[in-house]
Amino acid sequence: LRRPGGTARVRRRRQRGLDGERLLAAEQHHDPRRHGELLAPAISAVLAAAGVDRRELGAVAVGVGPAPFTGLRVGVATALVLGEALGVPVHGVGSLDALAATALAAGRGSLAGGFVVAADARRKEVHWARIAVDDASDPLSGWRRTGGPAVAAPGDVPTEGLPAVGRGAELYREALPGPADLHLQHPCGRLRAHHVPEQGRLSLYPTVLGRSHQQVH
Repeated sequence: LRRPGGTARVRRRRQRGLDGERLLAAEQHHDPRRHGELLAPAISAVLAAAGVDRRELGAVAVGVGPAPFTGLRVGVATALVLGEALGVPVHGVGSLDALAATALAAGRGSLAGGFVVAADARRKEVHWARIAVDDASDPLSGWRRTGGPAVAAPGDVPTEGLPAVGRGAELYREALPGPADLHLQHPCGRLRAHHVPEQGRLSLYPTVLGRSHQQVH
């Protein structure tokens, strides 16, 4: 589950890794003013398209930011309600971490020297994290954060000369240069469900719902 507007996906996962899962259905809307209105119907539509009953779900993954507060709150609250109602674990996934995994998978080695991920934080700012790559062939665990997550004006992001990827980078290319041919259709869409360590599980009353998470998770 993810903001903005409403995003839902259902996957069947056979084993850990990119080749061990199959996307059954997905639905995505871009309307930052209709989070609550769109997300629940999107979940129902995705489950119907996938031919999956809610009771068949084994877990729920939800983006926990950094992200604008309203959409973050809607997504997390919806995930927690689903998890409580179905009796399944709810995993919080750092949005920039999942974006990093997606970028490394899509980069085909072009980001092996490290890179910066940047998401649009609005108000002419970006959420960013700097990534060091240990194994470019392993987008799930072959990298680590060496800076961030944080929020800053595009020109103030300490890229250390590394290429920048993500929607935030695309919006501010003069300040955040990077590969022009690497367009990520949806942040961490393919890998989000993988990056869910046990310690990332959310309790019923997580601090992530606090306003302090509007800027940095």
